Amino acid sequence: MTTPTIELKPSASPLAAAEREAILANPGFGRHFTDHMVTIKWTEGRGWHDGELVPYAPLSLDPATMVLHYAQEIFEGLKAYRQPDGTVASFRPEKNATRFQASARRLGMPELPVETFIEACDALVRQDEAWVPAHGGEESLYLRPFMFATEVGLGVKPASEYLFLVIASPAGAYFPGGVKPVSIWVSEDHVRAVPGGMGDAKTGGNYAASLLAQAEAAAKGCAQVCYLDAVERKWVEELGGMNLYFVYGDKIITPSLTGSILEGVTRDSLLAVARDLGYEAEEGRVSVDQWQRDSENGTLTEVFACGTAAVITPVGTVKRTGAEWQQGDGEPGEVTLKLRQALLDIQRGTAQDTHGWMHKLG
Repeated sequence: MTTPTIELKPSASPLAAAEREAILANPGFGRHFTDHMVTIKWTEGRGWHDGELVPYAPLSLDPATMVLHYAQEIFEGLKAYRQPDGTVASFRPEKNATRFQASARRLGMPELPVETFIEACDALVRQDEAWVPAHGGEESLYLRPFMFATEVGLGVKPASEYLFLVIASPAGAYFPGGVKPVSIWVSEDHVRAVPGGMGDAKTGGNYAASLLAQAEAAAKGCAQVCYLDAVERKWVEELGGMNLYFVYGDKIITPSLTGSILEGVTRDSLLAVARDLGYEAEEGRVSVDQWQRDSENGTLTEVFACGTAAVITPVGTVKRTGAEWQQGDGEPGEVTLKLRQALLDIQRGTAQDTHGWMHKLG
């Protein structure tokens, strides 16, 4: 497997410091992008080649580019954080790199070496380090590595050419006004993924499949949609873009990976963090009927969603056809907030990184 070097071709006119600082004062999420991007090509028979760091710019695609017709596309999301000593470290990039390889395998795409994935992210962060927000809050630099088929043609087959890119966007606190519970609509008509499908791959098609149900959730007054399994339509799987956790006092359960659930990096990290804090944390099955029943009788004490963007999001009101209930007292739970703080402390460098998750720039 070839591992190309990344040639640096930085911009001669990056954004002025004053304009950049104005953006960093209120970056939002995914609204602004740094000065550069990394690109690496893959061609059948040649492998990975022409790695470059270049100015951020639009892409030019032929109308018959295969990704536009057959959706061979995968992506990742991870964050880099300013540390107390002013350095920068990213959170578990090797985990994202191996998941990126798994997604590529599922979609018949070439696998990018883990070390190349990490070096591409590092090269962009090093070049655009001034875009990493200051230490102290929940702000970070969000990295979006992605890859898509670039071969031109309408034949239905795995493409013979691909482009891998990394772009970056400063991200503010997901909850600028404080952590607030979200409302959930349980979709019993639509499914996100099926066994043997692409549910465990991080590909845009899975998110496209969630948009109709997400719109229905909004029409029901809910912020997020929850999917059930495709076979029995009873087992809770995940939200459109986040994994779920159920808290029974000192016991914490997240739905088992079935092949139709994305193996979230935050999900995996929280299993370890919860055990570090003395909780019993495990994977298992939770039905929507159990969720409703145990919330109403008080044995299910908290529910939260988790993902890279928001870290942990408490769940408040839950609605399904013919029923509605409130989780707990409608406020963020003690366990939810404790886990959230513990993970953020590791990411921001204010707690000991006993798992070796933080990757410091070399």
